[in-house]
Amino acid sequence: MPYRAPAAEFRFILDQVVPLAPVSASERFAEATSETVDAILTEAARMCDEVMAPLNRASDLHPARLENGVLRSTPGFKEGFAAIREGGWVALAAAEEFGGMGLPQAVNMAVNDMMSGACLSLQLNPLLTQGQIEALEHHASDEIKALYLPKLISGEWSGTMNLTEPQAGTDVGALRTKAEPNGDGSYAITGQKIYISWGDSDLTENVCHLVLARLPDGAAGTRGISLFIVPKYLPDADGKPGQANSLSVVSLEHKMGLHGSPTCVMAYEGAQGWMVGGEHKGMAAMFTMMNNARLAVGVQGIGIAEAAFQKALDYAQEREQAGAIIQHADVRRMLATMKAEIFAARSIALACAVALDLGRASGDAEQSARAALLTPIAKAYGTDVGCNVAETGVQVHGGMGFIEETGAAQFYRDVRVTTIYEGTNGIQAMDLVARKMADNGEAAARLLQEVEDFAHSARAMLPQLAEDTWLAAESLREATEWLVHQEMQDRFAGAVPYLRAFARVLGAHYHLRAAVAEGGTGPRTDLARVYIRRLLPQYAACLAEAKEGAAGLYALTPEVLHG
Repeated sequence: MPYRAPAAEFRFILDQVVPLAPVSASERFAEATSETVDAILTEAARMCDEVMAPLNRASDLHPARLENGVLRSTPGFKEGFAAIREGGWVALAAAEEFGGMGLPQAVNMAVNDMMSGACLSLQLNPLLTQGQIEALEHHASDEIKALYLPKLISGEWSGTMNLTEPQAGTDVGALRTKAEPNGDGSYAITGQKIYISWGDSDLTENVCHLVLARLPDGAAGTRGISLFIVPKYLPDADGKPGQANSLSVVSLEHKMGLHGSPTCVMAYEGAQGWMVGGEHKGMAAMFTMMNNARLAVGVQGIGIAEAAFQKALDYAQEREQAGAIIQHADVRRMLATMKAEIFAARSIALACAVALDLGRASGDAEQSARAALLTPIAKAYGTDVGCNVAETGVQVHGGMGFIEETGAAQFYRDVRVTTIYEGTNGIQAMDLVARKMADNGEAAARLLQEVEDFAHSARAMLPQLAEDTWLAAESLREATEWLVHQEMQDRFAGAVPYLRAFARVLGAHYHLRAAVAEGGTGPRTDLARVYIRRLLPQYAACLAEAKEGAAGLYALTPEVLHG
């Protein structure tokens, strides 16, 4: 069977598990009524199923290509993007002032999840534009907002982010791209950027690049970096694409997957750009886009996991080996694990989005802190689940999973990069144990208290599942109290297992909420039992590793590792 967007799953989570109701009750998001959200989910699911999903296989078999400097998209992408643009799917969370719908990020992320499962290569284009929209809304001048936001929000123009250079990856401060004042308020941008997703496009009439560069008086490192918007075509007096800017696509990267999404090497040769966010304040402005993208990339992982799971489930029901293979215990174990992981990751991502919406709607600092805490967890766990579920999907297919014609391997190849871009998952974990614990773990403690309180209230209905969840949350609380008193290098050495333990506990919490919502008996309770009894115990091993410190790792010098 083809991909089926899980709209009903989002309705359940946003109603029963991570309620959207408090967001809809706010003045800012009063338009996000249950009827409106239901209509959006229904229509988005239809578009994903009927328009985007049929393009996914073509995105792998017929990659984007560069012909004499001109980008050619995967066949069918123009029509697919037209449906995205005409449906307003770029504009869901954008400001109404410039033509957006002003809806909550929770709704936007639900739609992005479904679009990612349908065709990730195509979904990347509007996703990047959404991130640029948010950065401009927060940091651009009124003139730039008035010119660029309506075009980006309508989908007439698309947006990118340009950070990485050959010598400057995670260490963004090592960039060499220069910005020279032109004397008229604009700047001449010169340098090379790599790994620029959708750095060129034949789907939109203009491509707008947010480019990090250094002014002549910019200090070394990240403190001296500024941000500039650099369009492919310079807007004329009427705001329409005019003269070509001095920038070009040097080449397309040859990638493991995501072949339909062109990843460009970009050259800027005195290209005209305009500053966004003030002199030497580029990282603050870019982080607005990156934080949006980090949650969105976690959602991409979940969307691919959903698609890989659906394909594996269909195959397991059809494949005969001493009966349909779904009857075998180990196949059933794999499928149940895939389903349980997807629900947990999806709930964490939506909880992050809801906290973000509540913080924006009310100015509640605790909700904003919760969103900040959950962002690295949602990104890392969501993409880890994407990779693990896609890999398990190949295993369910057996030998046929290793044969490209089945399409099972495409999900793994496409999703693999999500654990790397927008900050590797190791960087996310380091962010969690450092910046997100700068409050001595107070935001984490508040969240874990809610987990424990709910588990306590669920003991009468589901005593074993509630007790297991409570004990795990209490252990994580104690580990967090220990963590905030450690040296930073010791925190970093255990950051990844600590994040995984946190995700395991939150996953148990949301599964328990789902089980309680259906009265403690039924399919969601059965799924919660799979997660809490089979997967949750991994938190203990993760916390043991997290507490081990850095000394043992640094004892293994390069000479020792070489043997």
